[in-house]
Amino acid sequence: MSQNNFQPDPAGAKKFKQLQQKLRDRWLSTDSFDPQPREILVVPSLSLDQRELQKIKGVYHYEERLLFALIRLRNPRTRLIYVTSQPLHPSIIDYYLELLPGIPSSHARNRLRLFSTYDASQKPLTQKILERPRLVERIRQSLNIEHAYMTCYNSTELEKRLSLELNIPLLAVDPDLLYWGTKSGSRQIFADCGLPHPDGSQLVHNRHDLAAVSAELWERQPHLQRLVIKLNEGFSGEGNALLKLGPLADVAPGKVSHQERTKRLHKHLLSLQFQCMTEQWESFEQKIHTLGAIAEAFIEGDEKRSPSVQGRVTPLGEVEILSTHDQVLGGPDNQVFLGCSFPADGAYRLEIQEMGRRVGKQLAARGALERFGVDFIAVKQFKATWDLQAIEINLRKGGTTHPFMALKLLTDGRYNPDDGLFYTPQQQVKYYQASDNLQKEAYRGLLPSDLMDIIVAKRLHFNSIAGTGAAFHLMGCLSEYGKLGMTAIGNSLEEAEEIYQKVTQALDEACGELDPLENFESAPLEC
Repeated sequence: MSQNNFQPDPAGAKKFKQLQQKLRDRWLSTDSFDPQPREILVVPSLSLDQRELQKIKGVYHYEERLLFALIRLRNPRTRLIYVTSQPLHPSIIDYYLELLPGIPSSHARNRLRLFSTYDASQKPLTQKILERPRLVERIRQSLNIEHAYMTCYNSTELEKRLSLELNIPLLAVDPDLLYWGTKSGSRQIFADCGLPHPDGSQLVHNRHDLAAVSAELWERQPHLQRLVIKLNEGFSGEGNALLKLGPLADVAPGKVSHQERTKRLHKHLLSLQFQCMTEQWESFEQKIHTLGAIAEAFIEGDEKRSPSVQGRVTPLGEVEILSTHDQVLGGPDNQVFLGCSFPADGAYRLEIQEMGRRVGKQLAARGALERFGVDFIAVKQFKATWDLQAIEINLRKGGTTHPFMALKLLTDGRYNPDDGLFYTPQQQVKYYQASDNLQKEAYRGLLPSDLMDIIVAKRLHFNSIAGTGAAFHLMGCLSEYGKLGMTAIGNSLEEAEEIYQKVTQALDEACGELDPLENFESAPLEC
């Protein structure tokens, strides 16, 4: 069974829209105390290209990243169901429940139900659930559908079908609108918003057409040194490849005909520099045929950053900005997402926030719902100004979602869009550095309890009184893959970075590592 087996039908589409309308009465922001009865089904399925996901070490543990959704259990009449491919270790659940402020962990635990498919195969979790009608029925029986809704990592026809089978609304974008989160759809939104974005091509589906549109782009921008070839539905930068134009100087614009330039580019595509180290032209070309690709101008610059803004369209149709980040990028050409720091630099924080709001309004006008992210490239100009170019839209949760959820869970604070900062109830400003990619071979074999022993001994765990320290995720990944996620929270960005480094050093010392300052570089992918 594959995701493509689930074809939408007119009756189902109508019912789905009717279900989503019920979110107006069933959803309330986590910023508000909610005394009403709520039933929330969390399905943290990564319903993305499974071939691409297998490049991530321990990817099935990424279902743990939405465990910060347990923040909803601080509301005394909320019940939550969390489904995973494999059972979660009890110590991991205990860890999250003990982080909940203002409510006994036992009270929250009584309102949490865990289900598992007991299936570690390379399929989206939602597909595994749908393949088990008895599990679907048990989930249905556990829900009061008059108060329930479902949330997920990203929305596809799989999640839509599960929503319909359970007869509960899905707090996510309608899969019919996912085009606006593709590379070509993002470019159209940016144009409609009037946002600056790199020159690029239309969507193509074969090598010949890709060479032709690349030639046209080069002819429009003769100064270009490189092009970026992007799969239309790639994520985390792993669907990108760089095409260097230097070796083609003899067919540069003005020297030969368009036909000759296209011919040489057609051959030169075999020399693409892939951001995923295991990618090869043969498999990449197959993805061009199935997903489509665009050519885009590569933005050069001596000092570049990759900020992003996250927002949501609420069930009431309102656009809210949730956070901004400076992303930490790696890979051969700094195209791959590795981690982030919050908030984005004050030099452009409010500017990208306003751009994100304009994108959100365009998405809302098209009927989109829930989370969206907008990525930018910022290039340092004269007089310390930054040139901002919008790069892509993500219509899903992403690598910056769960660190921000961790901050909210731990501090009970709020994001202030007036200055782009996060304040606790005591008006203390908070910052963090986060990653899913704290990974070393030496960490293999560490159990979650070992992690706590190491961190508590160094007094680096999050301290609710001081409001600083480290919170962890992906702990199920640690023993097998030596991989861990962390959000280091401080009263300044420098303090957050210091806590991050101290945690890394503590783990290195406990595991006999000799390089205590290595952090992001050892892991290849985040989504």
